[in-house]
Amino acid sequence: MTDSPAARALLDTFGHILVINLPSRADRRRGLDAELHKLGLSLDHPQVRLFPAVRPDTLAGFPSIGAHGAFRSHMGVMQHMLDQGWDRVLVLEDDMAFAPGAIERLPALARALQGRDWRLLYGHPGDLPDETPPADADGIIALPPELGLIQLHFLGVTAEAARFLLPHLQAMMTRPEGSPDGGPMHVDGALNWLRMRHPELVSLAVDPAVATQRSSRSDIAPPAWFDRLPVLRNLAGLARRFR
Repeated sequence: MTDSPAARALLDTFGHILVINLPSRADRRRGLDAELHKLGLSLDHPQVRLFPAVRPDTLAGFPSIGAHGAFRSHMGVMQHMLDQGWDRVLVLEDDMAFAPGAIERLPALARALQGRDWRLLYGHPGDLPDETPPADADGIIALPPELGLIQLHFLGVTAEAARFLLPHLQAMMTRPEGSPDGGPMHVDGALNWLRMRHPELVSLAVDPAVATQRSSRSDIAPPAWFDRLPVLRNLAGLARRFR
């Protein structure tokens, strides 16, 4: 398989791609692998790695077991990149899908990022309020610190950001739920919390989005009733694939 210009754009910009995936979710691995194939990449590419998502046994103050696991999984990715000595990494959650037209735009986005200083890069603008600064000519929004984004299905992280964030995230896990200093919460909310308090954590978003989320059974929210029954779960999975 030959890397496309879009694949080279991602790999040249981030160096490595880490995919967060629960070992039990082979359906999501197949879906994410199909997305990578659109670029001429795959989960077997030497610069693409699966990162086993964490599935804890307790809430530990988090809104759900899934939220607790997602928090630990993103921390694990940051620690892994530091252990490997990587300067940057693209973190993909396993329900990521490329937005329409995004693959064609990736080379131009990579060129635009070459001259930009950033710590976190969101591949989507989220549901932004009216006062959000408009995207520049390259489709990049410089996020004000107080502007929060949800969902982390396409997130660029620098080593500088990881070194800064990890001790803060670890401290949040030790505090009680609802702590005014920041306690256990969804990981996207935790990043928003820290960005608001530390404006030096320069963050960008891409508009229009380069990534969306595929419809699939959530590992964070409690399962719907039809996802608790094996036969109906399989039928629901098929239905989601054809949406």
